[in-house]
Amino acid sequence: MKNLLKYMKDYKLETVLGPLFKLLEASFELTVPLIIAAIIDTGIGSGDKAYILRMSLILVGLGFIGLICAVSAQFFAAKAATGFAAKIRSALFDKLQGFTFSQTDRLGASTLITRMTSDVSQVQSGVNLLLRLFLRSPFIVFGAFVMALSIDLSISVTFAFTIGILLAVVFGIMLITMPLYKRVQEKLDKVLLSVKENLGGIRVIRAFCREDHEKKQFEERNSLLCKDQMKVGRISALLNPLTYVIINIAIIMLISTGAAEINSGSLTQGELVALYNYMGSILIELIKLANLIITVTKAFACGGRIAKVLEAKEEESTPALPFSPEASEYKVLFDKVDLAYSKTGERALEDISFGVLPGQTVGIIGATGSGKSSLVHLIPRFYDCTDGVVRVDGRDVKDYDESQLRSKIGIVMQNVQLFKGSIRENLLWGKEDATDEELISALESAQALSFVSEKGLDFQLEQSGKNLSGGQRQRLSIARALVRRPEILILDDSASALDFATDAALRKAIKALDFSPTVFIVSQRASSLMHADNILVLDDGRIIASGSHEELLESCETYQEIYRLQFPDGEGKEAAV
Repeated sequence: MKNLLKYMKDYKLETVLGPLFKLLEASFELTVPLIIAAIIDTGIGSGDKAYILRMSLILVGLGFIGLICAVSAQFFAAKAATGFAAKIRSALFDKLQGFTFSQTDRLGASTLITRMTSDVSQVQSGVNLLLRLFLRSPFIVFGAFVMALSIDLSISVTFAFTIGILLAVVFGIMLITMPLYKRVQEKLDKVLLSVKENLGGIRVIRAFCREDHEKKQFEERNSLLCKDQMKVGRISALLNPLTYVIINIAIIMLISTGAAEINSGSLTQGELVALYNYMGSILIELIKLANLIITVTKAFACGGRIAKVLEAKEEESTPALPFSPEASEYKVLFDKVDLAYSKTGERALEDISFGVLPGQTVGIIGATGSGKSSLVHLIPRFYDCTDGVVRVDGRDVKDYDESQLRSKIGIVMQNVQLFKGSIRENLLWGKEDATDEELISALESAQALSFVSEKGLDFQLEQSGKNLSGGQRQRLSIARALVRRPEILILDDSASALDFATDAALRKAIKALDFSPTVFIVSQRASSLMHADNILVLDDGRIIASGSHEELLESCETYQEIYRLQFPDGEGKEAAV
């Protein structure tokens, strides 16, 4: 939480004025019991109506000034807390944008969303209450004690004893509940993960009739969250009743002792009423302080979780290797590349070496989990290779600025992601200043112009493009990549939802592009790779064979098996472009 305070630097004035106005309000509040005592002892005792009226007007004036101070304090506290939360959200979002794929995979989307939403809201509430009550409540508690001390020294011992017990109760409960609130937020992460997965995969869940299983799993996670919330809630709920019991016992002691002193003449009736009011003020403020402690405890727990994300260090990578003139003839070069997603994890790729000349098309095929996507993700540096080097235009990819490297590359991911907005807005992700002519040209090459012409470039897509078919979403994603006119085009299983005719037309159009990109095609279809200049066959993270379609049919059993399963009668030859 301490490391988050730097986001308050633009609100220094508000963090001073908020508590200051609260202290002014508290000061006026502490004088009220003394004025009431004077009205009882002097005004009512002597029957002086003018004195009673004057003092009553003073009470009204103090109340009005106190109201202005309270409203001002609320305004400044709310402004500081809201701005503080906004800056933390911005910092978190910026940090998340800079995370590598490995860091995002390790932390998990659900916990990052929780920290961005629920945790930040808890911190905002904590800061708001802290600015309003952190100084006010203790000030009134100890101010009431000092006032009581000035009225009657012997009775003030009751106040001191009461305050000591109450503070022990409040801080004791705080120390117990703080770690429990951390557990609650962790359980909330799991509930959010369950909701996220269900919303994202609702079609799959229903297709496999897994609704009951998912309901059961959600109920288990939700019940664990509820159990922890009830546990910490029961402990926190002890604050108010314990505070009331202690204060009421103190009031009984105060009245019994005060009555005896009034009979002896050492204490007036007005002074006893003032002492009673001060004891009531202590009760109210300690209840407020107890609620503040609960909220601040949550805020500290959530602030610690946020700080862990903001303090996450960039993953260390091996230094970039110098420019290699002999490698510059290749557009992309893999030289003895290994990849492991974690330091202790199993290698996803091992001893990968090959070169690709400018304008060539490379096909990548293999069984599920063989490392095809992992391989192409090393080119835009979504992941850093563990050993070896990946070069683009003779330079190690680690030597590039990320934006400079990725400006050369157009990539269509395996899982298509479109964003809520118009088709035009989604295509402009590829090139912000693209003209309509450029967009139409890219749509034509991606075989998407036919359906976009019917809908129009301003047709609004729902979240993830759910109002389009799978094939339409894939073609729009390809068009988005082509708008950039990239030097390197990566199609990661991006035609899986297309029919063979559309797939063939797409490949023909890509081959005819006037900017002649170097193309990487990841596919499970042999027909999509037949035209490639070189085909890499992967198995368990290794390249077991490479060559043209004809060469692999002659020499590679794995490729032969894939081809024969897809084209048992050999008709796949007709699909080649």
